[in-house]
Amino acid sequence: MSKAAELAALIGSQSALSNRNLVINGAMQVAQRGTSVSSFSSEGYASLDRWKLIGANFGTWTVSQSTDVPSGQGFGFSMKLDCTSADTSIGASDSLRLRQGIEGQNVQSLAKGTSGAKSVTFSFWVKSNKTGTYGFEFRDQDNTRHNCRTYTIDSANTWEKKTLTFPGDTSGALDNDNAMSLQPQWFLIAGSNLTSGSAQTTWGSAVAANRAVGHNVNIADSTDNEWYICGVQMELGEQATSFEHRSVADELAKCQRYYYKLKSSSANNFFGYAMAANTTAMYLAVPFPVEMRSNPTSIDVTAGSSGNIGYWLGGAVTAFTSIGISESGPSMTTLVMQVSSGLSGEKMYGVLPNGSGSIGFSSEL
Repeated sequence: MSKAAELAALIGSQSALSNRNLVINGAMQVAQRGTSVSSFSSEGYASLDRWKLIGANFGTWTVSQSTDVPSGQGFGFSMKLDCTSADTSIGASDSLRLRQGIEGQNVQSLAKGTSGAKSVTFSFWVKSNKTGTYGFEFRDQDNTRHNCRTYTIDSANTWEKKTLTFPGDTSGALDNDNAMSLQPQWFLIAGSNLTSGSAQTTWGSAVAANRAVGHNVNIADSTDNEWYICGVQMELGEQATSFEHRSVADELAKCQRYYYKLKSSSANNFFGYAMAANTTAMYLAVPFPVEMRSNPTSIDVTAGSSGNIGYWLGGAVTAFTSIGISESGPSMTTLVMQVSSGLSGEKMYGVLPNGSGSIGFSSEL
């Protein structure tokens, strides 16, 4: 696209030159959970922030932040899914989808459910050894509506750019809150329960059998299979513009609204100082760098190279027997850390990662 055509598209869609990408971490820059997660076989977040794998019976995967990217596009990373345990027989209810949940209050500009509903365009780069037709679903969670498309990977092991445009939906206004309203979903596996209906290429009530009609690829049928994606952009209008490259600092802050990992680069760098309430429990207040979407509902405690996270006492690190949430808030959460005995009430103790230990706080959608 010429610069003049791109500017005309932006003006026509009333999109800003900046902050036009409604997807977070579309350049795959942030991976707080780790740059590579192996043996992934059930739905959840793996490696790259804001990107969740969902489905059932989809084999086993290594999910990683890869440096394999389309040439000359300014990307440093992609998301790579590498099949490590195959599933050659896809059952009717089996599926594997990559999706990002989007808060309703962040997409009010779509004017969904009104006569002025705006069109939305998705663009992304994709690569795989498995050519064929893949399903894509744009789902309205608030009103149980969807609009579905397919795209084709034409050449094996070649980066290809895909563009999908969806008209505005004049039915079903999105809730103006911090809950999930929209879900773009990329299908990698789709059993017959998701493909046996009629292609839903206009907005309508969500029907399971219509979600991935036309999808004909089983990405899990061989351990030789890989699938990459990067440069994901969702923007107002009917024209895909050039990718909005945001700084790592901006992207990290957006991701930390949903997940924050407390970690240290050194075993001797304290997380903070905790107050003992009695002989077996101490409390550590953890302030967050940005306000989270909601009170964190869970934590991920990762053991370090020397064992679990612990506290400093008498020249040695003693591991905690358990770590949990005592009081939760979007700006600060207090952890309760348990030991079997030996603490002195109202005494401060330094809390250490004891190697590469970390604590992750989640308020994901």
